[in-house]
Amino acid sequence: MPVLREGTGGLKSSRCKEVVVLAKIVVERVYTIGIRQKMKKYPRWLRAKKSVKYVRKFLSRHMKVDPDNVKIDASINEKLWERGAEKPPARIRVRAVKFDDGIVEAELA
Repeated sequence: MPVLREGTGGLKSSRCKEVVVLAKIVVERVYTIGIRQKMKKYPRWLRAKKSVKYVRKFLSRHMKVDPDNVKIDASINEKLWERGAEKPPARIRVRAVKFDDGIVEAELA
């Protein structure tokens, strides 16, 4: 089933028209990402920041794309930072969708 995604097509002027791109879903998966053991080796004040990077790295490895092509939803970021920088959650459940153009979008499951 095609999914509508919106963008500006790289145009920067205020008169630019919005471009609608049809992209097909190739793979959709739900992952439970364990964060606790990976974050124990970092100092407390860095744990939430490192956990965001770890989620991106995990999804790029499992969905077989470049880390630059992984788009993390704001809900995941808010969940990781919910209890502050020192105490990210032990695990997080994520729904990842890979489109035919190689972009992966992730949201909370």
